[in-house]
Amino acid sequence: MQIGACYLRVSTEEQVEYSLDGQLKAIKSYCRKHDIILSKEYIFVDDGFSGKRAEKRPAFMEMIALAKLKPKKFDVILVHKFDRFARSREDSVVYKSLLKKQCDIQVVSITETFEDNKFNIILEAMLEAMAEYYSINLADEVLKGMTEKATRGEYQTTAPFGYKMKDGKLEIVEDEAKIIRFIFEKFASQEMKMQPIARYINSLGVRTHRGNPFENRTIDYILNNPVYVGDVRWCPTGRIRRNYNNPDAIIAKGKHTPIVSQSLWDTVQERLKKNKEVYRYKEKTTAQIYTWLKGLVRCPNCGNTLVVQGKKYLQCNGFLKGACHVSCHITIEKLEECILEKLKETYDEKLNIEIVPKQIVRDDITYELLSKSLEKIPGKEERIKIAYRDGIDTLEEYKENKQKLVEERQELLLKLKKLKESIQGPSEEEQNTYKKIYDVYELLNDPNIDIDTKYQTAHFLIEKIIYNRQEKTLKLTYK
Repeated sequence: MQIGACYLRVSTEEQVEYSLDGQLKAIKSYCRKHDIILSKEYIFVDDGFSGKRAEKRPAFMEMIALAKLKPKKFDVILVHKFDRFARSREDSVVYKSLLKKQCDIQVVSITETFEDNKFNIILEAMLEAMAEYYSINLADEVLKGMTEKATRGEYQTTAPFGYKMKDGKLEIVEDEAKIIRFIFEKFASQEMKMQPIARYINSLGVRTHRGNPFENRTIDYILNNPVYVGDVRWCPTGRIRRNYNNPDAIIAKGKHTPIVSQSLWDTVQERLKKNKEVYRYKEKTTAQIYTWLKGLVRCPNCGNTLVVQGKKYLQCNGFLKGACHVSCHITIEKLEECILEKLKETYDEKLNIEIVPKQIVRDDITYELLSKSLEKIPGKEERIKIAYRDGIDTLEEYKENKQKLVEERQELLLKLKKLKESIQGPSEEEQNTYKKIYDVYELLNDPNIDIDTKYQTAHFLIEKIIYNRQEKTLKLTYK
């Protein structure tokens, strides 16, 4: 007599022959004939989930986690067909192998019975390949269908601001449409730029369909969205993501009522074109740190970080995007002085910090790569904790993975130590400059200490700083 579990799955597009009731009925009949006990607690069901990726099926992952427990809870997992278990050959091979070798649990298809011999291993692999082909082919067919709908002018995503979806068609929401017309008219007449438009709309208490405040990019997307002039845009290769001139995009005449006129749309597009010519996008470079306070100071109104402007002062990033109506700004020099005085009062003990000359790190790429690998260890530790907490890994597996990370950290530290010794060290003058014991105030106030070290020290001690310009107050939260 064996203890059995069963896995049932049906996706939304599949036929009645794969219904959950039908699968369960057939499996229960199989259990009676083969002396298998099937308890209600070991019936795992994914209703409306695709079989393409295992990690996206919650009941499947729960079953795998339970199967890995010791002593084992069941001896066999029953499925109606192998394509119910997985439609990806990779998932099928990985999980079947795990269940068989590590858990001594076999996966059995009640409608595709195989003996455990070489020929049937090939046959089972062929069935898995056919299931994966079906999944890929289904995705291709869905894409073809969506492309055809786009060419016919049918809207296929969530309704944009200004519209709602009713019976599969876009219908104007007049209160929102007034906001859309306001945006187009103010931008076309050059009365307002994107940032002031966003800030004004937010002051009215208006929010996007997702409940977020309007920003520069929100206004930019609206002004570039042809849905408002009666067209439909859809890209078969992925989301537009502000690439409004994507050559793959399909633009067709829609079946909905436009909110703005063609002449107003054309005027706005001409102005957008001129703006791009004047304000060309700059190639992104590595952000330079101008102050050790970077990323620590926040606006009391919207909670956004204050960012560096003109290398001399900090400004609320939400205000710059038009999402915050309060202009919270302060000069970097003044803010650093205030924070330093507070740190001098708070931290009077010495910090045993050995400062490494920047040239060692900068001149050796291996040192940088090893350091980055070492920085990733805490994240790995957190992930294995989550896996154990969620029941994916057993206690033995958690201990094994934790030991591996301990060994990995020790190995990285050893390599870094050897590499550090092999590199020509700093001069005696540099050693005297860098190798000393600082208190926090001295370290942050010393002009000979590089900005990166100051930045790391500040972020080690401070959680956040709330600067209230109107009340002229600073609130420090320490870690």
